[in-house]
Amino acid sequence: MSETTIGSRAEIQSSSRPNMSGGNKPLHVVLFFAVLIGALGFAAFSILRDMHSVGEGALATGTFVMLGIALIIALAFEFVNGFHDTANAVATVIYTRSLPPLVAVIWSGFWNFLGVALSTGAVAYSIVTLLPVELILQAGSGAGYAMIFALLIAAIVWNLVTWAFGIPNSSSHALVGSIMGVGLANQLMSPTGAATQGVDWGQVEKVFSALLFSPICGFVMAGLLLLVMKLLIRNKALYQAPKGDTPPPLWIRALLIFTCTGVSFSHGGNDGQKGMGLIMLILIGAAPTAYALNRAMPESAMPAFFQSSAEAEKIFLSHSPSPSTTLTAANAREIVGAGLRAKSVASPQTYDALAVLSNDISTSVKTYGSMKAVPAAAVPNVRTDMYLVADAIRVMGEAKDFTPTEKNALKSFQSELYHGTRFIPLWVKISVAIALGLGTMVGWKRIVVTVGEKIGKTHMTYAEGASAELVAMTTIGLAERYGLPVSTTHILSSGVAGTMAANGSGIQVATLRSMALAWVTTLPAAMAIAGILYVLFRQIF
Repeated sequence: MSETTIGSRAEIQSSSRPNMSGGNKPLHVVLFFAVLIGALGFAAFSILRDMHSVGEGALATGTFVMLGIALIIALAFEFVNGFHDTANAVATVIYTRSLPPLVAVIWSGFWNFLGVALSTGAVAYSIVTLLPVELILQAGSGAGYAMIFALLIAAIVWNLVTWAFGIPNSSSHALVGSIMGVGLANQLMSPTGAATQGVDWGQVEKVFSALLFSPICGFVMAGLLLLVMKLLIRNKALYQAPKGDTPPPLWIRALLIFTCTGVSFSHGGNDGQKGMGLIMLILIGAAPTAYALNRAMPESAMPAFFQSSAEAEKIFLSHSPSPSTTLTAANAREIVGAGLRAKSVASPQTYDALAVLSNDISTSVKTYGSMKAVPAAAVPNVRTDMYLVADAIRVMGEAKDFTPTEKNALKSFQSELYHGTRFIPLWVKISVAIALGLGTMVGWKRIVVTVGEKIGKTHMTYAEGASAELVAMTTIGLAERYGLPVSTTHILSSGVAGTMAANGSGIQVATLRSMALAWVTTLPAAMAIAGILYVLFRQIF
């Protein structure tokens, strides 16, 4: 292609670009910082309130400082996630003149907030299960803080680098790479012969398959949807590009605002969770009495919990030919922990240990009557037992040792254990939602220009924008339901490219090449940064 053609295209794109210079007025800046300070104050107040409600004393100065730094870094990740990823949601309404840029960003930020606040938490703990077992169980140790700091800072750094170049990159992809880097570094730093888990490759494969499949789904499904719309909806206005700054017809405008709303809400429900699980690890490590167990679990749920525990104990014992009568809970934790690190829990010895832990969980909770009554001294052991048993049942997967009835009973016990340990307080959701929403309102312009101008060779039509966002909101929403982390950036950018290809509008190969390069390099780059940071932080903490 000649330089003249490239120059002409740049002039056309520049002349058709919406006015995105507004939004930095003094009042907006004041409101922004007022909300930011209010959110941090709300988080601090909530932590103190939760600790007071369970009778946990004041934290040591060092622990308090580490907790504060860790929480700020975690919220900073969600902030960067907001202005990096959420820009994809507003690109279509801005470039189709459906909403003014400032209104679009505020609207998207609000629906991101709601998406986070109403999320299930399933994605949050899918991310956590990628981490090494011993680091999860020692979240309050120096190694635990080194892990949190390294993986979050690495993801933030890579997101900022790609944002600076205007490349739509996946925060999910960066976070998974950072976790893998920490896991490998943790394994390399362990003493020779020590049973230390590095990366849970089974979980990485599951998460990575979702990250790989989602952009392909976005490209293909968005293109097909556009073709179907052409067959069913014959109104020519839908397939035109905006003319000047004139908004589209009301019904088209309503459609595009709806799809923007759906993508923003789905993005909040999926991407907003990725920092939640890590925040919970931070809180569990710093204030276990308040956060290690779900103290909101009602007493009415206890009978079912005890029954499920007793059934699981019987099942494990039935698969242990010679159950030990001298095996202690402490020894059982070591056996199950070693089995999880080796990814081999299907053995009579491990089943014996799991039976002991199942009994220990039930006995401990029964002694105090409910989850909320478990005293501070007993909380770490109860939480460790619950985590180890639940994770062992997960790792067993489709083990042939158990009948379908036994598998269902164990799955039921796993659900009870998850209910007792996998929870996210409302204030955590609100804090993350505010961070994500504020981030949406700050750095959106670079990515919006890339999605709006640099993927297709011609200006985005109304139908192209609507098709890409309909597919994105549906895919992300389904992924959140099944606890799978996916990339809003990859799905929506691929969807836009798919509609451009299906419509014969042409695709700018240079942009797609940059996006593909970022996709390929994100994993090793994030792994390297996180691994190096983890090694450095381990020398400090």
